[in-house]
Amino acid sequence: MISVDEALARCLALVAPLPVEDVPLTQALGRYMPAPALAGRDQPPFAASAMDGYAVQGDPAAGDRLTVVGEAGAGHAWSGTIGPHQAVRIFTGAPLPPGATRVIAQEDVTRDSDGIILRTAADAARHIRPAGQDFRRGDALSPRRLRPNDLALLAAMNRPTARVTRRPIVALIATGDELVMPGEMPGPDQIIASNSFAIKALAEEAGACVRLLPIARDRLPALTTVLGLAAGADLILTTGGASVGDHDLVAQAAESMGLVRSFWTIAMRPGKPLMAGRLGPAAMLGLPGNPVSAIVCTHLFVLPMIRALLGQPPESLAPQPLAARLGCDVAANGARAHYMRARLTQGDGLPLITPFDRQDSSLLTVLAQADALLIRPLGDGPRAAGEPVTFLSL
Repeated sequence: MISVDEALARCLALVAPLPVEDVPLTQALGRYMPAPALAGRDQPPFAASAMDGYAVQGDPAAGDRLTVVGEAGAGHAWSGTIGPHQAVRIFTGAPLPPGATRVIAQEDVTRDSDGIILRTAADAARHIRPAGQDFRRGDALSPRRLRPNDLALLAAMNRPTARVTRRPIVALIATGDELVMPGEMPGPDQIIASNSFAIKALAEEAGACVRLLPIARDRLPALTTVLGLAAGADLILTTGGASVGDHDLVAQAAESMGLVRSFWTIAMRPGKPLMAGRLGPAAMLGLPGNPVSAIVCTHLFVLPMIRALLGQPPESLAPQPLAARLGCDVAANGARAHYMRARLTQGDGLPLITPFDRQDSSLLTVLAQADALLIRPLGDGPRAAGEPVTFLSL
């Protein structure tokens, strides 16, 4: 068995960033942009009024009367030049007329037929947005997974498209004679396939495009047929059949098709029977069949591989442990790292984390209640309530 860290390193060695493509901004939400995007213009491209009011020259005093000589609106600049004792009616976002040095708020003046009189105690602020106040031509939006706010910024930069990494194609295969799909009528010795739905959701949330393939039955011809349907995928995931039992045939089927195995088992629980390697041009992971094991391994290994395929920086690939304090005493850990389903509660400073009493890897109800995985390093001794620990957020 190898350590979790070594297993992750070997998994990441199986993948490399995918090519980039240009997509319209309307299709760019959630896509990963691996290189900076540069602004094609200044924003705003001209000095603009920050409010509705009157553009003037200099600093008129209370009681001064200014003649209104024109009007400027958003998208409609006034073409003249403001001189002393003149004002231009101006609206928010309109270009500042030449000669203007200040915008007086409309509530700080009294308007008569063709002029304004400045009121006492008027706001002395300039109310001007300088050209390039938001960003300058050539300023960069750094690499990131694009959010709605980022799309607005790219549009303002005059970029109609975003250059993003191609979405990784993940082929997902559940294996086993005991499985039927939700909604089907299981036989007396069958259960409902559940792992695929959580794994698919997690992978898509990370940015992948997931193909859910038919259940592969526990026969070599059936397994090789379904594995053949994964052609074109960047990452092939199987659940179940990756252990060493008489009916665990995934490795045999994959090796008959050219699998080059990287490792088989990991010193962790849940999730010891994890197989990884390359099958042709695709990376392949054989996940455990128990639901909790499969989902925990997805968090620890599959999602980092998807991030690597997207070209995210190395420091952002692995899940990031967070700090907490134990909410109860825990016994010593054994010879495998243990990722315990746990619940977080508010603490004094750091949150409190309390593992559930039941940690069987088949219990989806416990996983559904958990919002964290308490990390117990291999060989870790007993810990008392209040001691600092680390966890992964779910």
